[in-house]
Amino acid sequence: MKVALYIRVSSDAQDVNLSIGAQLRALRECAEKHGYIIVREFVDEAESGRTSARPAFLEMIALAKTKESPFEMILVGKLNCFSRNRIDSITFKELLRKRGISVVSINEPLENNPSGKLLEGIIEGMDEFYSANLGQDIRRGLREAAEGLFFVGRLPLYGFHKVKVMDKGKLRNKLEPDSADSSSVLAIKLAFSMALAQKK
Repeated sequence: MKVALYIRVSSDAQDVNLSIGAQLRALRECAEKHGYIIVREFVDEAESGRTSARPAFLEMIALAKTKESPFEMILVGKLNCFSRNRIDSITFKELLRKRGISVVSINEPLENNPSGKLLEGIIEGMDEFYSANLGQDIRRGLREAAEGLFFVGRLPLYGFHKVKVMDKGKLRNKLEPDSADSSSVLAIKLAFSMALAQKK
């Protein structure tokens, strides 16, 4: 059987996915074990599963819709790699099914019977709930950080440094300006003085 591999690594920092390399290894091993022939590998990096607007995903679907699709099955690590949107998942899987192409999760083996379909729907519903809930948690966390003037980025702004402070029992970061004689502050002062000199 000819198969395509689909790998997605999320854009959500807290949406934990295996690395592209780890996913590819697992999918290739599964294909080899079952004697499948891999014809294409589609990879979406830093793409959310909440939308179907993913370059590699759309390319894969377009190829599946051609008169003679080069693959009969799409292997994914988990169903949430294919989609975290229940409607998208149903729509695209039905489109593929009509062309004789199945989507198979190597870590969530499901039987092709009513019980398997029910379990698939439950897994997809839970994935969508997790994704929506995570989005709310992230937005709430960012709002709280902004209200408390906390810094949530990785690298501080030039001329500033991070300082750990305790807030409601949690360690958080705040920004403080570098000392007045530091090289960063001197560079900023020089840049502003040069800009002002050009305006005169």
